[in-house]
Amino acid sequence: MSKEKKDRQKEESAQLKAEIKQMREHLMGLQQTIRAKGLPIIVLVEGWASAGKGSLINALISELDPRFYNVVSPVITPEAEARYPFLYPYAKAIPENGKIMFYDSGWMEDCVRKFMHREITKEEYKNRIRAVNEFERQLRDGGYLLLKLFVDISDEEQRKRMRALRENFETEWRVTQEDLWQHREYENFRDCYESFMEKTGKLLPWHVLDGSKKSLAARDALRLLTEQVDKALEEGRYVGKPFKEDFPLLKMPKLASVDLSPALTDEEYSTELKKLQKRLGELHNVIYRKKIPVILCYEGWDAAGKGGNIRRIAKPLDPRGFDVMPIASPEPHELARQYLWRFWTRLPRSGHICIFDRTWYGRVMVERLEGFCTEDDWKRAYNEINEFERQLTDWGAVVLKFWIHIDQDTQLERFNDRQNTPEKQWKLTEEDWRNREKWPQYEAAIDEMLEKTSTKNAPWFIIESNDKKYARIKALKIVIDALEKACEAQLS
Repeated sequence: MSKEKKDRQKEESAQLKAEIKQMREHLMGLQQTIRAKGLPIIVLVEGWASAGKGSLINALISELDPRFYNVVSPVITPEAEARYPFLYPYAKAIPENGKIMFYDSGWMEDCVRKFMHREITKEEYKNRIRAVNEFERQLRDGGYLLLKLFVDISDEEQRKRMRALRENFETEWRVTQEDLWQHREYENFRDCYESFMEKTGKLLPWHVLDGSKKSLAARDALRLLTEQVDKALEEGRYVGKPFKEDFPLLKMPKLASVDLSPALTDEEYSTELKKLQKRLGELHNVIYRKKIPVILCYEGWDAAGKGGNIRRIAKPLDPRGFDVMPIASPEPHELARQYLWRFWTRLPRSGHICIFDRTWYGRVMVERLEGFCTEDDWKRAYNEINEFERQLTDWGAVVLKFWIHIDQDTQLERFNDRQNTPEKQWKLTEEDWRNREKWPQYEAAIDEMLEKTSTKNAPWFIIESNDKKYARIKALKIVIDALEKACEAQLS
């Protein structure tokens, strides 16, 4: 090599180091602004085995305050987490406002490897692609900055790096059998990676980095990150606009037209309750064995009888196989994330039952009417919720949603009973009385919710609850019927 060429290479190397240093310092200087403006950032680093993903992440975080970022490898999921929906580990890991999360591989690697292993069908792979696009769009619309990087190396470069790692006793563990298999199937993997990026890059683009020179990849990644952060801080957090997708919706009646007179005698109730709870207990064993997840969602008027209804569902269940999730006002760490996060983190494992006492539908009811979110937020939520529930049913979950319904006179009677009974007074709050004054507004919002989110895969059921006994029996029958159909469907 000539002296002139060596000098040129040294000059280029010095220039590259200077650029990296400058961008690291700039990113470090942005940390407090990111924090102050509450900008949540996700950096997804995907790429080939031995391409240098870990080195790249290290280059990005080297000057950052560790209190403001985290690095996760959610694609390496423990066996217990494999019993959750495909997106669960990624949704669970999203950062709070003002923090940065680096994903060391993620939903691309998960999808591609499982598809290449034939662990999922073409239809399941197609559903996952759709779910990824929905998930990324929901993050963007919720104000997240999502940067997607793919570190690319050639077949020959991958071979050289794997050989070097395997020849060193201290590093041979870093090359797994999965990695060696990927190398043998390099061309097929390349086709699959390219197809995945094409199908998931229209809304939020992928950025392919040349991983053959790690310093160049680091420089390019730092440039992309700092440019996008600068732009987001200048323009403010992105706010998604409402949109509409055609879901297969069921026709729902207006609440005002529902006949609330159905009732049961004490004898009818006692006989039915005993029989139905026995059957539900039997089905719980079956769904556990078949690993069918079940999600029961309870919404309803204050004092409508949600708690008593839930207790009759829960009584015959094995306590090791179900949870009841009471949903109150979000805590600060929940408010600091996309609104569905606190429900993703409460989902049941396959074979388990989760009963939500209040749900994600607060977005289009109390949050809408009390001004806790913007109009764009709650209008967009109808579709976001339908997408979320479709992802759950694609996973195999039975999703049933109950609106526990009473009239205003019945509510007033129950409020007065609670107020006049010392052991029940804790159930009645000033907020309950305030909400009652807004009955017409809530009724209009609920009618719109039922109209726009009762899908064939996740239907709403209006449970007439002026007579609590009738309501409990009706809910039990609906649950039993759905579980029997789910168990039968697994046999076909």
